[in-house]
Amino acid sequence: MLTAGITSLIFKWMKQPVVLGYIVAGILVGPHVLGESWVSNEESVDTWGEIGVLFLLFALGLEFSFKKLLQVGSTAIIAAVTIVVGMMATGFVVGRLLGWDEMNSLFLGGMLCMSSTTIVFKALDDMGMRNHAFARICFGILVVEDLFAVLLMVLLSTIATSRSFEGSTLLLEIGKLAAYLVFWFVVGIALLPLFLRKFKKHLNDETLTIFSIGLCLGMVLLAVDAGFSSALGAFVMGSVLAETLEAERIERLTEPVKNIFGAIFFVSVGMMIAPAQLVEHWMPILVLTLVVIAGQIVFATLGTLLSGQSLKVAVQSGFSLVQIGEFAFIIAGLGQTLGVTDASLYPIVVAVSVVTTFLTPFLMKGAEPSFRFLDRHLGSGIKLTLENYAHSRNTVTMQSTFKSLLRRVLTSLFIYGVIVAFIYLLYFKYASPLLHELLHSFVPLWLIQTIQLTVLLAGTSPLIYAMATAHRHSHLARTLWKEGNFQRAKLIGIALLRAIVSILFLAYAVIHTFGLTSGIIPAIAILAIL
Repeated sequence: MLTAGITSLIFKWMKQPVVLGYIVAGILVGPHVLGESWVSNEESVDTWGEIGVLFLLFALGLEFSFKKLLQVGSTAIIAAVTIVVGMMATGFVVGRLLGWDEMNSLFLGGMLCMSSTTIVFKALDDMGMRNHAFARICFGILVVEDLFAVLLMVLLSTIATSRSFEGSTLLLEIGKLAAYLVFWFVVGIALLPLFLRKFKKHLNDETLTIFSIGLCLGMVLLAVDAGFSSALGAFVMGSVLAETLEAERIERLTEPVKNIFGAIFFVSVGMMIAPAQLVEHWMPILVLTLVVIAGQIVFATLGTLLSGQSLKVAVQSGFSLVQIGEFAFIIAGLGQTLGVTDASLYPIVVAVSVVTTFLTPFLMKGAEPSFRFLDRHLGSGIKLTLENYAHSRNTVTMQSTFKSLLRRVLTSLFIYGVIVAFIYLLYFKYASPLLHELLHSFVPLWLIQTIQLTVLLAGTSPLIYAMATAHRHSHLARTLWKEGNFQRAKLIGIALLRAIVSILFLAYAVIHTFGLTSGIIPAIAILAIL
């Protein structure tokens, strides 16, 4: 920290981002330059660095709320998919050209397609550009990339262990991730603002700081337990708290914590750099650095343009994502753990990450001159085509009434279904066994089961009812009903879909409580009543 403080002052004096100073501090105090006398326990530094990532992403979530993510949702998804597909293919081809085998090349592609959320966030913050339009788009792209990273790690693990692609496993992970995000955003946005309003008079600076950090680390535990990254959990809780009235206050109170642990993270990255390894593998490091910079600029700019943004915003976004970050280290470590990648791949990727991190602030500054150069040299026909495409993408188009209604119904079914499924999971794991333990000594089994089912349905019936009647009397439904029998048939189809999903949830509760054989008669009775 002392070295980081000195180097950060020097870099501030040089009018450079302090994140570069932190990395230089890590190189100086690491075991590869001045020996182990400075820092004797590297594992401890790695642990503190991981905590630093959590607070950086928690702060990012506070700044970039779920509503803002939805505003750039299509842009972020289109751009992120373009980057991930383009960089994975490029990384695989470059790996093969460098003489590496297919598995090393495949993992290399995975490492090169993820930009660093923490580095971009910190660099934009240091340069005072965090509130620019392109910065919000970059944050959206980075969040979507982080979600892709979870799926990519599952995919690479499956291919490495089975030497084949398991589509069902990947689909299961996608479903888990979607359910996790929807559940916690719905629950958090519904309950946390209410809780904070109720206890507002007791939330002085001290209690609010401790409570916020506790929520952050609690969500980290839940994310890890569910099989996701700890960084994702921290970001989710930051985004949830960003929807509350206390968001700005929480951001101000937790900023010193973020600054301290963020510095430790970047110092820990610098400590992984061994100058001798940089010299030994200088050729692949140089090639991959150029590939990352050129590839990210091209694919990020192209993806942002495809999403309907202006050329200036697309170029600024492309020049801001020219690095690889912490997920590259995680994927490299995964390959080593599974024993499918060479030992030299990890230091090469770390070196590329550090070099591209160093260059990120300078490349960000080069975005504006690059845009002006393109603007001067692009033909008027190309510029007109880009402008017309952006205009058409951003023009609100009227969708059919039925599609709008169906989309709303499916969204409601998904959200309510995820919440009911989580309640079922918690109830059958904790509450139901507790009721049985309390009542089994003096109440017959059939009555215990009836009480268990009654308690469960009492808690979930409002949600299941809402699921069964979602948008039934909406303006869209009334409009369709007036348009004739064909449209009425569509409405009946939607009603049947809602009923079937609701019945399945009820039937599962009955059969899980009474057993398949014993529960079949009550299930039939419920279906008949419905």
